[in-house]
Amino acid sequence: MLFKSITRKSFALAAVAALAASLVQIAPAAAAGPFQKFAGTWRGDGRISMQDGTKESIRCRVTYSVASGGAALTQVLVCASQSYKFNVNSEVQADGNQLSGTWTETTRQVTGSVTGTVADGRITGTVSGATFSAGLSLTVRGNSQFVKIVPSGTTDVVDVTVTLHRG
Repeated sequence: MLFKSITRKSFALAAVAALAASLVQIAPAAAAGPFQKFAGTWRGDGRISMQDGTKESIRCRVTYSVASGGAALTQVLVCASQSYKFNVNSEVQADGNQLSGTWTETTRQVTGSVTGTVADGRITGTVSGATFSAGLSLTVRGNSQFVKIVPSGTTDVVDVTVTLHRG
């Protein structure tokens, strides 16, 4: 039971980090580049689905800041569910449509990297840390952003989905 609890918390942290790292890859509307649709503050909710069939709601708020003429971005993400709270800060640089950067989950002092690509208003990538890896995708349609995170390796989490709205 302790292992299952640790696994869920580790994955939830990874999922939030993946969300944060991927959202961090966004440049503001004033900057040139492929991330203009993502600029601003976003809020929303979603769910974490477990292999045993249980689901838990999660709420998130994300704020972005841009530097270096739109080529560098910092992000602050706060997510909370009934069982977890996460605070993730990320810094990402864009080189064309290739992305790379780092993230830190500040309440647990866990860090990792993010890599990915962006094309046609969609970000796809991988977030990794010392004990996990997760694939992710983000799609913007108007003022809505759809996020899906899928872990790889051994975990009891099937996926995480979040819908955010510009606000």
